[in-house]
Amino acid sequence: MFFRWLKPYMPRSLYGRAAMILILPVVLLQLVVSFGLVTRHFQGVTEQMTRTVAREVQLVMAALEAQDRTPEALPVVLEELDMSVTYPETLSTQDTRVWYDFSAIIVTRDFKKFVPETSAVELAQNRKVFLHLALPTGPAVLSFERGRVSASNSHQLFVNMVFFGAVLTFVAYLYLRNQLRPIKRLAAASEAFGRGRSVPYAPGGAVEVRAAGSAFLDMRSRIERQMEQRTLLLSGVSHDLRTPLTRFRLGLSLLDDEDREPLEKDVDEMQRMLDAFLDFARGVYEDDSETIDPIELIQSIVDDFQRSGAQVSLYETDGTGEVALRPETVRRAIENLVGNAIRYANRAEVSVQINDRYVRVRVEDDGPGIPPEDREEAVKPFARLEPGRNQNRGMGVGLGLSIAADVARAHGGVLRLKQSERLGGLCADLVLGK
Repeated sequence: MFFRWLKPYMPRSLYGRAAMILILPVVLLQLVVSFGLVTRHFQGVTEQMTRTVAREVQLVMAALEAQDRTPEALPVVLEELDMSVTYPETLSTQDTRVWYDFSAIIVTRDFKKFVPETSAVELAQNRKVFLHLALPTGPAVLSFERGRVSASNSHQLFVNMVFFGAVLTFVAYLYLRNQLRPIKRLAAASEAFGRGRSVPYAPGGAVEVRAAGSAFLDMRSRIERQMEQRTLLLSGVSHDLRTPLTRFRLGLSLLDDEDREPLEKDVDEMQRMLDAFLDFARGVYEDDSETIDPIELIQSIVDDFQRSGAQVSLYETDGTGEVALRPETVRRAIENLVGNAIRYANRAEVSVQINDRYVRVRVEDDGPGIPPEDREEAVKPFARLEPGRNQNRGMGVGLGLSIAADVARAHGGVLRLKQSERLGGLCADLVLGK
């Protein structure tokens, strides 16, 4: 609960999460240990070097104080210690350093501790140290190289840490990629099967991944057998029933018109039911994907309904482009949605939206719609709602919305039912993923 705010910032991909789990603790541990080691090491080295130079500074101070008695001693001491001295009129009392020079803090502190005559330490110019000294003989500024009071290669450990850390991270990435590749292949095969394609797949990788891959292959085989058996069963039943229906039609043709018409309506209703069963038996995977223009496909569907006398129109289109779809199954799904709309309403309007992620086909009508509590039930196979929705135009067999939902899922999308804001009836959104 406390760390829930971190969730939006966490990586979503398997690569990112695995890399974070493996690399982040190692990097953090290395940084903490390295920082502690570097801090202690260079702090101790700087203190020792500063103390040594402080003793040399005291020797120069003694030579300055004895300059009246032994003037030749000062040049010799400065030359041997590689220092120089100037005599300003005033001394600075302000210590100066570069903001990122943390060792300068230690140098300044130790000089003021071991050389009480120090009034200020300048460490920000040309890698030199300027030591302002308030001596009994007068003010003096002693200068020498910065490398004498602190280590000059303090960055070397950090450079090595960053370089070898990058090399080891790259090696870990290569190993991690090889380990995750079988998982990605399994995910791709599962996604393809969910979209109706059976791509070649062989289990590989670690033992657990191989077990998951083998289980997926077994599951795919069972589902394919069940789909094949269902298709054969329903197709056989539908095919066998067409023969007696044909005999019924021939027999009815011999009756009078008054007696024949109601019976022919019953036979036509049975024929529509058989066609719906056959469409449901075929499933949504009978045709292969093709790159088509969705607007042209939907325009042809609307034209077919208009030729049959239905009040259907293409209301709005947004976006253009060709999309890889299964044209026959998509056509069947849209025809089912439009057919439901004109069965339960007076008119229907179709809209199309195409963008980079999906294709949305919206079918709206001015009928009674479907109550929110019944929409989930409406997309189930063979589901029928209350008779008040049919307006005496036939109830159907309850497979239209179910087939449309299957088509949407097969294309990585979804079927949404809601109330139409424009027409007041049902609004069915068929969303097809790209």
